[in-house]
Amino acid sequence: MSVLAVFAGLPGVGKSTLAARVAAALPAVVLPVDTVDFTLQRYQVSEQRPGFAAYGVVAALAEEQLRTGHSVIVDAVNPVRAARQLWVDLSERLSVPLRVVEVMCGDAAEHRRRVEARFATRDHDGIPDWVRVLERQAEYEPYLGPRLVVDTFLAAEPVPPVVAYLNP
Repeated sequence: MSVLAVFAGLPGVGKSTLAARVAAALPAVVLPVDTVDFTLQRYQVSEQRPGFAAYGVVAALAEEQLRTGHSVIVDAVNPVRAARQLWVDLSERLSVPLRVVEVMCGDAAEHRRRVEARFATRDHDGIPDWVRVLERQAEYEPYLGPRLVVDTFLAAEPVPPVVAYLNP
């Protein structure tokens, strides 16, 4: 049985790294919203609400993968309720379990170090700097409802508990 997993959290907390490791263990397909967003920007696709189209594209791709029986991990900040509702609606429409994994980095200095290291080696303009991450943090609405919270700073080996949580 397939599962729709949503890995949410601020940029630089370790979502993508954790998603890749969990996907290999399950197996599952990883659909990163940032990759879609950066590609749309590279092709000069403009939109009134930046980032909105990327979530829609990932939702459509996730639906195709779920319909063929694959488990899907959506890798996205998911900062607000409207973005999160996409995944709830998709889960309900396809009758597949939705599992939210909220990823955080519990040490602010380490989080900043990760963000700044990624920003310094960026290959495009979409990678946020620390100031932008702090702005996103101010916009980030608290998650309500069931989820697994993973602190990538504290967790020695986060993959097994996440895999256990995701297995339907």
